[in-house]
Amino acid sequence: MGRIYTLVNQKGGVGKTTTAINLGSYLGYYGQRILLVDLDPQANATSCLGIDKLAVKNGTYEVLSGSAPIAAHILHNPRLKISLLPSSPALSGAEVEMIEIPNREYKLREVLTTISDRYDYILIDCPPSLNLLTVNGLVAAREGVIIPVQCEYLALEGLGQLVQTLNKVRSRLFPELRVRGVVMTMYDGRTKLAADVVAEVKKHFPAEVFNTVIPRSIRIAEAPSYGIPITLYAPDSTGARAYNDLAGELLTGDGINLPSN
Repeated sequence: MGRIYTLVNQKGGVGKTTTAINLGSYLGYYGQRILLVDLDPQANATSCLGIDKLAVKNGTYEVLSGSAPIAAHILHNPRLKISLLPSSPALSGAEVEMIEIPNREYKLREVLTTISDRYDYILIDCPPSLNLLTVNGLVAAREGVIIPVQCEYLALEGLGQLVQTLNKVRSRLFPELRVRGVVMTMYDGRTKLAADVVAEVKKHFPAEVFNTVIPRSIRIAEAPSYGIPITLYAPDSTGARAYNDLAGELLTGDGINLPSN
């Protein structure tokens, strides 16, 4: 069974989708079979991988609603080394429509169970909110959640609320839910604030913060406009090296030996 990690933070602009795409792509370059599930109605992960979200006919929404089988609608681009279950604005209606569905919080988990053996890693990119879609992502996170946190003071404000949500999901729906790791993003080593934020996050998650820190990088910001991950856009940039290191750290922590150069 593939490992399933959910990337979550209800605050927008923290690098969640960027991390999902670039971490997934580097895991692919390490020889892993990767599926990225776009669980956000804004469909940023879909757009960032060069797919027109308005042209998506069968994606996350149709799969969750039961009108389309997941396996038939996963997109794969060998050049990107990552497969994608795309999203579209239609997904915004899913939360209302799922209210009457029994065990609605488990819908994504049930769907992924049917194809998880085809992938080594499944990464779920949640919306920047704590709604039913995000709860579905958390319940499906068999191996845990990955929390990107921007290295700015305001990024800390919502961390306590996120922890409360994780505790509620753990107590009511999925007792095994755990935090796999916290990724510090948009780090500016020239400022004392960035170091202070990292230190503060480590107080909340003393054993979970990844050693790899993702720096501020214009190359990382530019890559989505070309519909490709940083692995292809600027593989020699500092941002690319950081995501490469993050993928290696995750694999090593999961007990997977990295290929020798």
